[in-house]
Order: sequence, then C-alpha cells, then structure tokens
Amino acid sequence: MKTITIPGLSKPITTLIQGSDYFRPSVYEKVCQVLDRYFAIGGNTIDTAHIYCGGESELAIGQWMKERNNRKDVVILTKGAHHDQNGPRVNPDAISRDLFESLERLGTDYIDLYALHRDDPNVPVSVIMDALNEHIAAGRIKAIGGSNWTVERLQEANEYAAANGLVGFTFSSPNLSLAKAKEPFWAGCVSADAADCEWHEKYQLPILSWSSQARGFFTGRFTPEDRSNEDLVRVFYSEENWERLRRAEQLAKEKGVSTIQIALAYVLNQPFPTCALIGAQNEEELNSCYEGSQIVLTKDELKWLEHVDISVR
Repeated sequence: MKTITIPGLSKPITTLIQGSDYFRPSVYEKVCQVLDRYFAIGGNTIDTAHIYCGGESELAIGQWMKERNNRKDVVILTKGAHHDQNGPRVNPDAISRDLFESLERLGTDYIDLYALHRDDPNVPVSVIMDALNEHIAAGRIKAIGGSNWTVERLQEANEYAAANGLVGFTFSSPNLSLAKAKEPFWAGCVSADAADCEWHEKYQLPILSWSSQARGFFTGRFTPEDRSNEDLVRVFYSEENWERLRRAEQLAKEKGVSTIQIALAYVLNQPFPTCALIGAQNEEELNSCYEGSQIVLTKDELKWLEHVDISVR
C-alpha cells in the first residue's frame, strides 16, 4: 500500500486510513474482521476519536491491539476537544482530559497522530500550542494536527510554534472530496476548497481527508430526483457535482474501474501529500478502496474532473 511521511512519526502511514466510527466491543468480531483484513493488505493506520460511539470505538481498538500484541505496528490517529452541549471546549483542560481518557481506553502510553477535533477561534493559538507541546514533551503525543481547522488558523498556529521553538501542526484533517460541499456537513466542519488546496500545495502539509468519497455520492445509488438522504441533498446536491459525477463515470469507463474508485483517486493524486479515511466494513469495500488507491491520475485529468463551469454547457 502506498504511504506518506508525517514529521514526528518514525514510520510512514498508509494512504488508506481505516475508520472506526462504528466500532464497539458489542460488535467486536466485526471489528477484528475489518482490522485484520485491513492490516493484511498493508494498511497500518486507524482513525478514531474520543467521542466516537461514546468512547467505545477506542475501547474496541485497544482490545484488538492488546489481543494481537501489535501496538508497535499500529499508527493511531485519534481526536479530542470536540465541542459538547455547552459549546466549544478547545482549551488545555479539555485537551488533557480527553487525551488521558483516550490513552486509557486504547491501552497505550502514546498517540501517534493527535488532532483537535474542532477549533475555537476565540482561543489564542498560543494557549493551544503551548498545551499540546507539553504533551509532546512528555511523550504522550508524537505528531499534532487540526481536524476541521481553517488554513488561516493552521498557519497562525504554525507561525507561533516556529517563533517560539515549539512543534507545529504537521497534518490537517478536513473534508476533501471530488464532490464539493455547499455547506458544512456538521457544525464546525471544514471542507477544503481550491484556495485551501493551493495553501496545502505551497506548504506541503498533508491532508488526511474524512468523507473522502463524499459519503457515497459516487456509488451510483443517488440521482438528482432521489432526495431521500437529506444530508447528502443539503451538502452535495448541486449541478456542478452532478457534472463531476458524470465526468467521473466517463473516466472510470475509460480506465476500466468504478466511479467511486475515481473519486478516491482524485483525493490521493493531489500535488501535496494526502490520505483518505475510509469506512470499509467488508472485504469487497476494502478491496475496492485498495484498487482505487493504486490509480494514477494526471494533472489534466484532475483539472477536468474538478473544474466544472455549468454556464458553458
């Protein structure tokens, strides 16, 4: 499986990252089947979060790592400081509380990739970076990133870190997909647009993209007339995205692959390092993702897929 490197980690991470937002000890047999299969084909990175399944996702992963005795072979990406019913909680106390709980659930003394699940622009980056660097210095975190942070805040945070001899963010985890979001999928979410991608290309800061395949938009199950999935309609239903789907279908036929594999290849062929968080739940889905990750797209193909002007149709 293809890999990228992230400063702070001693080993590369695979460009397909297995998601775990449905992992629970109550479905532990399925968790084992998914993770065993994913690692068997060369994957090495698992995405989770403090809030996933009320913490049960991390518990299930920790149980699997303990039984397999493979912690040293696994790259853990987990996230903390998500807002709650009272609003944002991106502050040193919340970061520490969530991090220590995640460490305990996972049964480990360090997190490879730690991301702040949301941002709070009202909190100075100095406060946040100082807090994260204390955990890095203590060995509890190897690399830090922002999940759903704007590039402006990422840059501000990294400029502060550089000026003060601290470790900065070495990855970001927004949504990046061929289907362009009309509005945030959830409150506080960020989808990378063209300007964001230019920034990532300039600084070569990796994107670990969630909803990299636009939550099934490219599966062929949806049409402009089918409005049964309210969230998909709200976020991804647009004339431009239907044209992107048509072009992905055309390119897929030319290459002898599936449309959703083209959508995945779009994410993994950017001019900066990228990984795709995938939600594969069975062997067929995992194999499809693996095959899609091997597809090479040219700059012209990427441009043709993405840059749609319906006014000239």
